[in-house]
Amino acid sequence: MARTETETRPSEARQRLLATASRIFYAEGIHSVGVDRIIAEAKVTRATFYRHFPGKEDLVLAYLQSADQAIRHQITTAVVPGASAGDTVRAIAAAIADGIRTPGFRGCAFLNAVAEYPDPAHPVHQAVLAHRRWFLDTVNTLMAELQAARAEPAAQHFVMLRDGAMAAGCLFDPDAICETFLRGVDGLVRIHGTPAG
Repeated sequence: MARTETETRPSEARQRLLATASRIFYAEGIHSVGVDRIIAEAKVTRATFYRHFPGKEDLVLAYLQSADQAIRHQITTAVVPGASAGDTVRAIAAAIADGIRTPGFRGCAFLNAVAEYPDPAHPVHQAVLAHRRWFLDTVNTLMAELQAARAEPAAQHFVMLRDGAMAAGCLFDPDAICETFLRGVDGLVRIHGTPAG
């Protein structure tokens, strides 16, 4: 029997819980925020919370999954059919810079989360690693189009530039950080877009 739209669409209460938790976790950290506060701010009952999320860890994982989906969408939107790999890498960097310039920017949600969950075996730590593997693979594929022989080091370099910009973007003038980041990415594309001699 086919499911109805109502059965497959997340409930309004679940969406409200996730939106509330995402806002607070990103702004204040994960460990510092209790379930009671999320329940109160989302205006749901405790029973409703536990019906959707058996525990706080499930909510944290849903928060990271939501952040992952948002970043995947951001990357997909930056990719223009027919654009060169270099232009696509620059467009991805520009999208990252736009995020850094947003009011309330507090760094990378994944780097922030992994700082609170240092155990490599923990599901939250594993979720962060999975997201970062996907991101590195995505950049690696683009860099391979520029120059296959040096794609992996170039992709790692891009990710390190991005991580640095994300960390500095919430500490210093975001415009200056973004300018430096975009200049670094442009240089990376120019170097790796040049055939090896």
